[in-house]
Amino acid sequence: MIGKQISAQELHTLIEQGTPTTSIIVDVRTPEEFERGKISGAINIPVDKILHQADFLRPYKTIYLYCLSGSRSELALLQLSSNGISDELYNLTSGLLAWRKEGYPLE
Repeated sequence: MIGKQISAQELHTLIEQGTPTTSIIVDVRTPEEFERGKISGAINIPVDKILHQADFLRPYKTIYLYCLSGSRSELALLQLSSNGISDELYNLTSGLLAWRKEGYPLE
């Protein structure tokens, strides 16, 4: 498998500790979905536009990707990986469904 999986608990812990400036959290859902609630600190780049933002993402050492269920973010991870973006790519396992199940807040 390309990239790595990260659990909701692991990502929540990283956010609580303060993600380094070399990391970014990317929500790959649509802008409409993003507006209804996002993980704190996340930016929105829809999966169908992810490669158009390659130059923006390239400087980040670690990229955490998520969507609602984990499937679109897995696709984004594959696209970024195949284009040589980032040393460390992570997909939030089961996406926001897992995040909500743990009771973690959305903004």
